[in-house]
Amino acid sequence: MNDPARRARLLALTLGGGVAAWLVVLNFGALGAVAWRAEGLSALRGADWAAIRFTLVQALWSAGLSVALAVPIARALARREFRGRGLLITLMGAPFILPTLVAVLGLLAVFGRAGLVNQGLGALGLSQFNIFGLHGVVLAHVFYNLPLATRILLQGWAGIPAERFRLAATLGFGPRDHFRQLEWPMLRELAPGAFLVIFLICLTSFSVALTMGGGPRATTVELAIFQAFRFDFDMGRAALLALVQFGLCAGAGIVAWRVALPSALGGGMDRPQQRFDLGRAGLRVWDSALIMAGALFLLVPLAMVVWRGLVHVPGLPVEVWQATARSLMVALGATAVTLAMTLALAHAVLGLGGRRGAVLEWLGLAALAASPLVIGTGLFLLIRPFANPRDFALLVTMLVNAGMALPFALRLILPGLREVMATQGRLAETLGLHGRARLHIVTLPRLRRPLGFAAGLTAALSMGDLGVIMLFAEREGATLPMQLYRLMTAYRLDDAAGAALVLLGTSLALFWLFDQWGQGHLRIWGRGHADA
Repeated sequence: MNDPARRARLLALTLGGGVAAWLVVLNFGALGAVAWRAEGLSALRGADWAAIRFTLVQALWSAGLSVALAVPIARALARREFRGRGLLITLMGAPFILPTLVAVLGLLAVFGRAGLVNQGLGALGLSQFNIFGLHGVVLAHVFYNLPLATRILLQGWAGIPAERFRLAATLGFGPRDHFRQLEWPMLRELAPGAFLVIFLICLTSFSVALTMGGGPRATTVELAIFQAFRFDFDMGRAALLALVQFGLCAGAGIVAWRVALPSALGGGMDRPQQRFDLGRAGLRVWDSALIMAGALFLLVPLAMVVWRGLVHVPGLPVEVWQATARSLMVALGATAVTLAMTLALAHAVLGLGGRRGAVLEWLGLAALAASPLVIGTGLFLLIRPFANPRDFALLVTMLVNAGMALPFALRLILPGLREVMATQGRLAETLGLHGRARLHIVTLPRLRRPLGFAAGLTAALSMGDLGVIMLFAEREGATLPMQLYRLMTAYRLDDAAGAALVLLGTSLALFWLFDQWGQGHLRIWGRGHADA
């Protein structure tokens, strides 16, 4: 290996090692700081065990219903082609990148005490629906995660080789045979992973339980950690709850890994799918009803947020716009940090390879099982001997958001980087492209699409995060989600409706802009071929 190549590899490993060291501090050092400052791990109280039980129950219900409802909706979308299908799929995916508080306000507009559903029930003389409590938390989580499960399973249906459908038609398969022989093996492979991801999201739920729980009987572990920090300042109890939560997440990962099985469908020749089992009128009606029901469930709350917020945006107080500027700064900073860390870590994972590379990759994914509140508090405890931690509230929020988004970005970028190295690595070596030149000429152009999607996802999720900032920010340092929560709790519902629309529009705009940037390489590539 020549000197430039050796220096480039050494730089990649050094940067990756630096990111790995930071992740150790972020995911484990912060928890260690909390436990170290505590006077001992106090025993769990009865309320803590109740929070653990509620967390498991609501996460199981939320993940199970999200995946169970996603199966028929994804199946109907996979079987039908119609005008506007792509736009509908995109719009139905919007709730996953929505700020949680915006989703909550939309659900309250539909299912709340003065919402559309209760108005209809009142007109019919029926008892009203109470959205708060376990069923409200589950409803919010299903609304939030159903699009994610649908997109995962829809990709599974698209991945079934076209030759299998042709063979099924030759053998005279009916809908039940199609499901048993073609679709069930795919679901057996993908559904446990989808369940795990949603289960982990619901295990670390904070905003939904804070706004929809309805009291101490509907408290999640994450909310109990917040209460232990913010109100009791019981570091030992908070650290123990964080360890319990980490154990629950790790256990869920092991179970899903053991349950998931390969589909054994094999590969195909990448031909377009052609279905021969969709001619029945009853089946068309059933698929149309499922698609319409899913679209109404996901899109009506969003439409209500837009409808109620439009008239109140012009009169919003200046504090809302100041909070918007802070949230934009946090979101853009977290996006830049996430992409830089992900690229460095992905290069190091592939550069090391083998078990050492797998350890680095696992470290990048470990944040899925961590508590953002504990990470934020641990960082503040590390800062406190040297400065006032409240002066760094936005910086810590940005770093925690970057760490929480890194697992998603790594899963998006690492496969693309692996393919670039496999297909372009030898040619780049032959041409003497190393370091920065190779990054700009070879790597980044071919990773533009996953980079754009990862950047959009990180920016949107960071824009709407209500977690760490709730612990430490003062009133004058509030982000937009925190300001929105204050408006809601102060019953300034008109201002809250306007602020929710600003938060919704800003989050979706960030995601769209970054994703469009990522899609730009397709337009450039296509124009180049057309010119040729």
